[in-house]
Amino acid sequence: MAEWITLDTHHGPVRAWQALPEGTARGGLVVVQEIFGANPHIRSVAERFAAEGYAVLAPSFFDLLDGPDADPDALPYDADGVKQGLERVGALGMERALEVVRAAATRLAPYGKVGTVGYCWGGTVAMLSAVRLGLPSVSYYGARNVQFLDETPKAPVIFHFGAQDRSIPPEAVQAHREKLPQMATYVYPADHAFNREVGHAYDPDSAALALQRTLDFFSEHLG
Repeated sequence: MAEWITLDTHHGPVRAWQALPEGTARGGLVVVQEIFGANPHIRSVAERFAAEGYAVLAPSFFDLLDGPDADPDALPYDADGVKQGLERVGALGMERALEVVRAAATRLAPYGKVGTVGYCWGGTVAMLSAVRLGLPSVSYYGARNVQFLDETPKAPVIFHFGAQDRSIPPEAVQAHREKLPQMATYVYPADHAFNREVGHAYDPDSAALALQRTLDFFSEHLG
């Protein structure tokens, strides 16, 4: 079952796409969006993890900027959508984003241990969820990660990067291995957004391998 619910945060109400598993949940999972919002792709990601047995929330982070009645599917996958998305995540800021994650994790707590998985901008939010909130997390191609690598994670985190991603140079990937050698950093023969089924960057083989590693990670740390 999947539906919109509303989270109460210190900064205002935020919708979240809730996807629940059949039977008893193995734990909870917060899915953190790309810069394009909690759109159909992100909602499908939430439902995929629910099919693996997790209770999942995918918050519509931009509700804090646009209000809870805004269209979560408004940003297109084009240059204008990228521009608007970058403006929105800049206006939102990491602290408010983490407050939304905290609210979602609290809502999921009855289902057991809670982790996060995030993509693009959400990859960095997921990393910070491990660093500052103590939630086991998976970070997909987080281009903003490097500035936070000197912070010590309070929970395990793993990283997925694409070798062809021009927004994350090889030295940035290497910095993850040097600063956080205890955390796994994986690199795939793919571009940025290789997990997103919509768009030219999708790489099904890399996406499948990254997903399996992600599921193995959550099986170990959440249940």
